[in-house]
Amino acid sequence: MPADSLRRVTADIVGCRACPRLVAWREEVARTKRASFATEDYWGRPVPGFGDARAHLLVVGLAPAAHGGNRTGRVFTGDRSGDWLFAALHRAGYANQPTSVRADDGLTLLGAYIAAAVRCAPPANRPSIAERDECLPYLSRELELLRSVRVIMCLGHFAHDAVCRVLGVRPKPRFAHGSEATLADGRILLGCFHPSQQNTFTGRLTEAMMDRVLARARRLGEARP
Repeated sequence: MPADSLRRVTADIVGCRACPRLVAWREEVARTKRASFATEDYWGRPVPGFGDARAHLLVVGLAPAAHGGNRTGRVFTGDRSGDWLFAALHRAGYANQPTSVRADDGLTLLGAYIAAAVRCAPPANRPSIAERDECLPYLSRELELLRSVRVIMCLGHFAHDAVCRVLGVRPKPRFAHGSEATLADGRILLGCFHPSQQNTFTGRLTEAMMDRVLARARRLGEARP
């Protein structure tokens, strides 16, 4: 069997049809489209991880947005949550530009890699636990291959639970914005509220709050073991 690689993981993710409900939904959205994107060709497939293979920071989100990653084919690209996240990554020095609108827009991540707990856009943005568990082996493989990762930043409770399950963390540390836990292997788990409109429009998550978590991630990631 060929040695695993991020390219191989990407190919396996993109070709996955394991969850019938998610397959049906992502493809229906890609056919019907949103009116504002009616002239665009939607990706309509699972969305792989993206970023620097030598990253010290791994950012894990929930799942692609129906008209974001499911449309553009790149995680957190083309939606409001992504606008917020990439602007923050740019301020922290992890991205070469503050916006991410399409897969070929020139965005490069520097020292960071972004993935999701679930790779298909779910109805109502709510994947089931069974769907999450079906998808988690991809995250596990990425973690094995991203050997320089020292910090895992979980965007929301769902991502935090997914990472803890993949890594077999017991007891599971408490999730909160700014929470920090050192794992048995020395990697650091950081909590951050998800940059959803529900959080950013209400002020539950501010730019300063996310900037502080990313600044902490950089300090931890660049510290000597």
